Amino acid sequence: MSGELGQPQAGPSHAGLDFPNPERNRAGVPGGVIRRAGAHGRRSWIQKVLEQITDSPLQWVTPSEVVPVAVLAVQRYLLEDEPRDTIPKPPLYCYDVTISDGVYQEKCYLDPSLNFLVYKNILKVGIEMKISRVSCLYNEKRLGQGILCIDNVHCGETLEAISLETPFRNSAHEEVPERPLRGGKSHYLALWNNEDPYGDIWLTNKQPEEHNFNNTKIISLSHLEMTWANRRNFPALLVRILHKSKLRYYGKPDKKMIEPYQTFLEVADSSGTVSVIMWNALCPEWYKSLRVGLVLLLQDYSVKKSYPFRMQPLPVDPQIKLISTMEICLNLRDPPTNIIIIPEKQVKPEWRLPKLNHRFITRSELDDMPENHICDVIGILVFVGRVQRSKKKENREDFWSYRWIHIADGTSEQPFIVELFSTSQPEIFENIYPSTQSMTYFVCTQLKVVRNDTQVPKLLYLTTTNESRVFITGHRGQPYTNDTKVKNFIHWIKTRTDSEEVKNTVIGGYYPYPPVPETFSKYSSSVKVESLLTAISEVRKEIEDLQYREQKRIAIQGIITVIKYIPHASATESASASETLRNANRPSTSQAARRENQSQERDNNNKRHQDDDPMSSQCFQTACTSLSPTKKKRILQGPYAKLVPVPQPETSGQTKGNKPDVPSIFQRRESASTSTAGKARKTISDRWESQLWREKKFGLIDHLHYSHVYPESIPRKFIFEQRKFLTEQFNSQPAKYIPPEGRPPNLDDFKSARSLGHFEVTILGLNHEIAIDVAFLPMYCPEDLRTSQIDTLLTCMNYSCVYPQDGPGNDTLVGPRALAGDIIKAASKLDRVHIVGILDICNLGNNKVEVYLHRIYSPTNTS
Repeated sequence: MSGELGQPQAGPSHAGLDFPNPERNRAGVPGGVIRRAGAHGRRSWIQKVLEQITDSPLQWVTPSEVVPVAVLAVQRYLLEDEPRDTIPKPPLYCYDVTISDGVYQEKCYLDPSLNFLVYKNILKVGIEMKISRVSCLYNEKRLGQGILCIDNVHCGETLEAISLETPFRNSAHEEVPERPLRGGKSHYLALWNNEDPYGDIWLTNKQPEEHNFNNTKIISLSHLEMTWANRRNFPALLVRILHKSKLRYYGKPDKKMIEPYQTFLEVADSSGTVSVIMWNALCPEWYKSLRVGLVLLLQDYSVKKSYPFRMQPLPVDPQIKLISTMEICLNLRDPPTNIIIIPEKQVKPEWRLPKLNHRFITRSELDDMPENHICDVIGILVFVGRVQRSKKKENREDFWSYRWIHIADGTSEQPFIVELFSTSQPEIFENIYPSTQSMTYFVCTQLKVVRNDTQVPKLLYLTTTNESRVFITGHRGQPYTNDTKVKNFIHWIKTRTDSEEVKNTVIGGYYPYPPVPETFSKYSSSVKVESLLTAISEVRKEIEDLQYREQKRIAIQGIITVIKYIPHASATESASASETLRNANRPSTSQAARRENQSQERDNNNKRHQDDDPMSSQCFQTACTSLSPTKKKRILQGPYAKLVPVPQPETSGQTKGNKPDVPSIFQRRESASTSTAGKARKTISDRWESQLWREKKFGLIDHLHYSHVYPESIPRKFIFEQRKFLTEQFNSQPAKYIPPEGRPPNLDDFKSARSLGHFEVTILGLNHEIAIDVAFLPMYCPEDLRTSQIDTLLTCMNYSCVYPQDGPGNDTLVGPRALAGDIIKAASKLDRVHIVGILDICNLGNNKVEVYLHRIYSPTNTS
């Protein structure tokens, strides 16, 4: 396929190709079938700009009139090296931006110098944008072929609604399948990762078809293994799919490969199991139609020696031979592979094809599972975190997309904690939300156990593998429905009515997982980074280099000098404050260089810090309850996931052993009455400032302000009726504009899952020249917390203790105001003490960055 594939093609009218009369053809620069606004209609700004380019002796113009346009799409693709490029470059992703001026739509090429606006999610769909400089890039191999390039923009606010009824000015931009404007790549990539299939090239229409086997010669896998090296032609294979991997995109600018994808299928017959690799254009044609359990007839394939360093997944049946000496290759050509899906009703018992054997475990069994054990789980979703991203390699543009979820299955008071990476199933990954009906259950296969019993708190969670698959609808007919543990879970679900697990579900917010070990030496051995410690002078660059939804953990040295408690504001105050904040944020521009935008970001952060009005800020606790019908307990989210009994008044039938094991900091207030405790809390100070800070704060050369907690970082109680809005808020920004259904609500209108407030902590660098303000969110009180150090700030921060809200019935434990007093009172013990702070830095997009203090190490626990 030629490198001209992505260029707009002239339609049947050949409009835009006749240049001798520029007056007649001014609007035809980019080629294709050109539409023009009616004589009595509104004049198109896009059309006027194109006329300016035609009349200009330069290849670029500054529009005589700059008017707002709406952004309808931001689409990413890999641009091949141009012929003039002699030095290979790392992958360069380009972006096509579709705009609308109210009369026409136009797909434009974004100048690569502006890519950072997409990286930071400043240039995104649904916003108003002013374009102050444009140019035209011509295809010199075609007459009249050119594309409009955006060279300078000013990104504005999000629009309430945008009409999608306006037509494309150039009909070539409407063609199906959709093609990029530049380069030979035939398709767009997903906007935020390379694993998800995106666009209309991915087919879903492959159906099973009955096959006449009378003239089909079939070879077994074990026989093929012994004879393939001496064969030129290979008989057909009749196999069942046991595993299907996520997609791997291997495109590079210097390789002219159309649709460079790869996926692995683990298939088996009665004699063995082997890896099948599907290459390139076969992936868009077949990937979404193939699923685990299908029976395939493979013809005209090729065989090669297996790659020595790839680990095959374990066979579903230990009795089946694992063939690791060869691989089956499926290609669109060389030779063109023939794939047939055999209907299950045609599968004969004498073929002895293996059945799928799943490895389902219950949550009660997880505690005994070894590290790296592979398992499947089923349950109901009680927490769905926001989508986050992490870089695959430093100094590269490729990211993983992932989110944290909690799954309850009725066998334990603790949920499964799952690190769910994208499994090339965006239709599920982008549309999962907490269970609100007892019959909605969630299945995830091929999960790996991650655990570390030597650290405090103990680490235990599950993470997806290359072969993990997710199911949330369409369970009927799936092979796992016959599994005993699945049947037990479904029976448990059916017997429960109006369950608390379903009522108290949570979505989104900042999620500080996994926890770090209790000593800095253990932390040092657990992280894989070039430099363990980040100088406080380098923190600004670390923050500015973050891309949209990227979350990164760093370690800095310093001295805690200020702690300020910010109480939770009411919903009205939160909404008002959020509106004030939105109005205070000026739109970002690209006028000179990236540095100007970053300078503005710093100014906005400074401005936010100067506003002392308390913002909506809460801590998170998954509010699912225990499975015991006799007494309620909370399943705790966060680094510790411990269960703390909800304080209940003792009754005559309640034993002393049922009372919570409360640390001494709680116990010393047990005897106080509610009214007395309320009076005492009024005198508690909400701020502590060290003498060192008073001496040094006016002589700083830099002060970074990143202690603000945005509404997106507050976990919300899930409301089924608003599932579309809430799901969109905590998903990644879409590549194409989706009109809202009616007037969307405000995120601050939704109740937080926890309302404890947060702390603003100022850390001064060891050289007393730079300081940074960060946020600290107290989380949960683990039941095995030792009381010997509970009165120290260090312990409070390390264990992120949770304290129930003040109010009737909660006089056993200390409320958030008392928490503030205890921490601030204990802060003086760390005055002038050198600490190591573990920070989580998060980019929420659109110049919104948060820095959280995850843990501190003092000299007593650095070794």
